[in-house]
Amino acid sequence: MSLGEYSTVGSLMGKLVGRSFFVEGYFARLMYVSLYKMHEYALHGFIKVALDTLVRLITRRTEPQVKLH
Repeated sequence: MSLGEYSTVGSLMGKLVGRSFFVEGYFARLMYVSLYKMHEYALHGFIKVALDTLVRLITRRTEPQVKLH
């Protein structure tokens, strides 16, 4: 998964169909954010994730623009 300000790309490794899929754009970013939020929810609970999400929306400009995994 590679996230940038203008483009996002990723690869899904599927066990159901037996091959991987290449995804890009807004759909890839939405998938990454949803998986990240589910992970945070499992670790910290709903209140912490909701407050953290609100803070990230407010202070969005101070974070790095590109995140590579």
